[in-house]
Amino acid sequence: MTVRKNQANLTATERKNFVDAVIEVKRRGVYDEFVTLHRTRFIQDMDPAHIRTGHNTPSFLPWHRQYLIAFERELQKVNWSVSIPYWDWTTARSRTGSPWVADLLGGAGRDGDQQVMDGPFAHSTGDWPITVQVDTHPFLRRTLGGTYPLPSQSDVDAALALPTYDAPPWNENAPGFRNTLEGNQGVWLHNQVHIWVGGQMGQPVSPNDPVFWLHHAFVDKLWADWQRRYPNSGYLPTGNTPDAVDLNETMAPWTGVNGVTPAQVLDHTRYYTYV
Repeated sequence: MTVRKNQANLTATERKNFVDAVIEVKRRGVYDEFVTLHRTRFIQDMDPAHIRTGHNTPSFLPWHRQYLIAFERELQKVNWSVSIPYWDWTTARSRTGSPWVADLLGGAGRDGDQQVMDGPFAHSTGDWPITVQVDTHPFLRRTLGGTYPLPSQSDVDAALALPTYDAPPWNENAPGFRNTLEGNQGVWLHNQVHIWVGGQMGQPVSPNDPVFWLHHAFVDKLWADWQRRYPNSGYLPTGNTPDAVDLNETMAPWTGVNGVTPAQVLDHTRYYTYV
């Protein structure tokens, strides 16, 4: 069983194995396929001609759960022992402490062009060229700090206190846990962390920054915590909803005969656990 750990508790060997696996998935060309998928999904989710699947919609959480599972499987093709660690941004809040350390993600970008200059994903290593982009920068960029602070534990507690998963109109204006955790109601939570990191994390190509996986693993963990708290309050909507993915509808791009539905990923313990 895959076990996802708090990045602050990883051993030096675990940090190295994770970084090495991420870089190897990049070298094989697979990493950029994940970046392209996210960029495409994000752009389509902003287009009213498409049914939203990954953002500002109920399937935000199951879509990203499947996305992380697929990426984790690629890491494990390199090293079976690797899992995606999570970044608990309610406790690891410094711009200089973990996960922004030289043997994990490296630090903030430099003044001016925001280029990350240290760590395994610095442009100077030659291991992390940014090729799927929405601008002309070939290097990883970060600001760390931004305009808004990281969400606090009390912000998270307020989201976890909401007993209903989602509700009409099933978008960024919907009441409920999903939309609050995604960051469209109240404190921004998920969205605010993307802005706090800055650089590519504030763009549709956010997976260019490996912190994307650690951030979304924590968002996924919070969903798992909520599911445990409200075992009788499941995914909504369940059927006949024209503008959202229902419980047993497949989520693009995982469609067709072997498609993936929200129902199939509700029980995360089929795939991994958190410690």
